[in-house]
Amino acid sequence: MRRRSFITLLAGAAAAWPRTARAQRPSIPVIGFLSTRSASEAAELTVAFRQGLKEVGIVEGKNVTLDFRWANLNTIDCRSWRPSSFGIV
Repeated sequence: MRRRSFITLLAGAAAAWPRTARAQRPSIPVIGFLSTRSASEAAELTVAFRQGLKEVGIVEGKNVTLDFRWANLNTIDCRSWRPSSFGIV
């Protein structure tokens, strides 16, 4: 009886696995925006950047994530901006 229960459990898990695998959403691409300015200084630039992306069908939060990094005119901070700090391998 234990063997039959185990086989039933195993078959049920195998049948359910492809459904859960298909339900996973693909990862959303990330666009990194790096600037030596501060966020307040580059406000108009970021609005134009977002508008340009929207014009070609790229919408933040829907099909892409935007990652903004600001150095606030401190160029030494820029040296620490490596691909690995953005999750890029």
